[in-house]
Amino acid sequence: MDISNAELEVLNVLWAEAPLPANEVAKRVQLAQDWHEKTVKTLLNRLAGKGAISFEKDGRAYLYSPVIEQANYQQKVSQNFVERLFAGRVSPLVAGFARQGKLSADDVDELKGLIKDWERQQENSDE
Repeated sequence: MDISNAELEVLNVLWAEAPLPANEVAKRVQLAQDWHEKTVKTLLNRLAGKGAISFEKDGRAYLYSPVIEQANYQQKVSQNFVERLFAGRVSPLVAGFARQGKLSADDVDELKGLIKDWERQQENSDE
């Protein structure tokens, strides 16, 4: 599913809390972006058309909710990114962040934990 950066701003609001009426989505988006409410409503309509969000009538308002899960979307987009820019290899991406000093101690600890978990899974699958 192709979601623009602008649509992603709206989707992030709904991933944080849903269901929400359009005017509340607009208020929350406007905290980060200087967009008119009509712009946000247009983006909501586009996302609904793509099947990324759903809506239900609540009196005179519509309540919007995400259909796609944030973790699933992030996984697909990041896989696509790594495939396109790094030929499917994650290590050059992480190495680039490390060389630029963009990895915090917490990031490194989390990566070490992920690698340990992966190694345990590999050991268990070999048995």
